[in-house]
Amino acid sequence: MRWIDNHCHLESDTLVEVVAQATAAGVERMIDIGTDLATSMAAISKAAASDRVWATAGVHPHEARHGIAGIEDLLGSDRVVAVGECGLDYHYNHSPQPDQQAAFAVQIDMAHRHRMPLVIHTREAWDDTFAILDEGGVPDHTVFHCFTGGADEARAALDRGAYLSFSGIVTFPSADDVRAAAELCPLDRLLVETDSPYLAPVPLRGRTNSPANLPLVGEALARVHGIAPEQVAEHTWDNAAAFYGL
Repeated sequence: MRWIDNHCHLESDTLVEVVAQATAAGVERMIDIGTDLATSMAAISKAAASDRVWATAGVHPHEARHGIAGIEDLLGSDRVVAVGECGLDYHYNHSPQPDQQAAFAVQIDMAHRHRMPLVIHTREAWDDTFAILDEGGVPDHTVFHCFTGGADEARAALDRGAYLSFSGIVTFPSADDVRAAAELCPLDRLLVETDSPYLAPVPLRGRTNSPANLPLVGEALARVHGIAPEQVAEHTWDNAAAFYGL
């Protein structure tokens, strides 16, 4: 089996070790996600250092209060494959909601103008997320990363043509709603991620996560769909490769 970690946050000082461990586990490609200007630039540097890593450039809703200056200048790099992660997070509200909404809308526009995929983070903000997406127009390749909604939110995202990406949360005993969303998601819209170093899957929950743990997430999705892990690996590999143009 071969896997693509659709969403992770890699550290420069452990890059070689983490990539080697991931490769040994069958995780052959990783998308390193930018969350502000500095981390987006760092992601590009890491992608330049490893042919198994690609980068995104964007401003996370937590950082929206600082603005998005400089992000668009990074989109021309041949190692940048998407805009984001961007969106809304009303759980923590580290940035005021108007700032989050403005930054999200601008990054949707960037994805359209540069004809690039869009990576969305949304937490406790579904109505506003869908409203801003509808107003700006959903980019052709849009993914809701670390999907935490239930069946209703999944249907709303899928109806807009989006992909759903599932993390280690799908393995948590309490995450029945997320598993219901995963069951609803067609295999041709399914992506898989670790969101490492966060959200280690069961039985590793509570530890530092790594892309090498991605097969555990894939196995959980296979159980949800009643298919073999090899089928999940094949579908999510093809989906991610096409989504990001790898």
